[in-house]
Amino acid sequence: MQGIAVRTGAFVLEVTGDSFAVAGWGDFGGQEGSWEHGAMLVDAHCHLTGSYLASDQVEATLARAKAHGVTGFIAVGTDLDDSRTVLDMARRMPGVQASLGVHPHEAKSWTPDVAAALEGLLRDPAVRFVGETGLDWHYDLSPREVQEEVFRAQIRLARAVAKPLMIHTRSAPEATLRVLEEEGASGVRGIIHCFSEDRAFAARALDLGFYLSFSGITTFKNAGAIRDVAAWAPSDRILVETDAPFLAPVPYRGKPNEPGFVRFTAEAVAELRGIPPAKLAQLTTQNLEALCGWAPSS
Repeated sequence: MQGIAVRTGAFVLEVTGDSFAVAGWGDFGGQEGSWEHGAMLVDAHCHLTGSYLASDQVEATLARAKAHGVTGFIAVGTDLDDSRTVLDMARRMPGVQASLGVHPHEAKSWTPDVAAALEGLLRDPAVRFVGETGLDWHYDLSPREVQEEVFRAQIRLARAVAKPLMIHTRSAPEATLRVLEEEGASGVRGIIHCFSEDRAFAARALDLGFYLSFSGITTFKNAGAIRDVAAWAPSDRILVETDAPFLAPVPYRGKPNEPGFVRFTAEAVAELRGIPPAKLAQLTTQNLEALCGWAPSS
């Protein structure tokens, strides 16, 4: 295809061709060193398929991550076809589990047939989350009323299959919380992925039983509100993620992200909370298992 707009928790990135160009990814030891904190990490949200990462690069990308202490990966689907590919990967690859759904950018593709097919995929034991789903009123790549309709439909699917949600929210904080509350999402809980709101939003999400997943944004010194929440949030409700290939943390800000870089976010969150990185890794892995019933060792 000529060029596509690929979504992320923070922006839309223009990509040319059929796959995301990851030139420049490679060994990231260098002056930053390696993860030497003992406990292993899980990347709670990454994109490893389709236009995000070419299929012949997946194994090498995950091998680099594992060499730097990241042993678990929640791979995320953003539409029906992508979800099928993600599920195939989760079935085949150790340490990878799936989150399947229709992203708000793709909500306009929703039909009864898509809903039925997605429900079938969601019942697979390798699927741990429903989504990513939610509202993106920044780019509005699907009409807002359609986004909300599809968001509600996927919350209902999550309740039907008894699996937690993977939530995307951008420029729609109040509407996102309203829909979660109205649809009884507290019954399944889930992740607010790439958390980028304030403490007031976090408190309401926590009241609904949701977990807060912090991305590379947490390493940005100007992200004061997010860093405040990362320092304050209950220790049993925090996770870390990359949202790869987007939102690379310092020291790789502005470059393509990859799952192994979650270590930099983990180190930043640990510093904000005043705990050792090993403790942060242990907490976040335990939290993921408490939420979805899976950790790399389970």
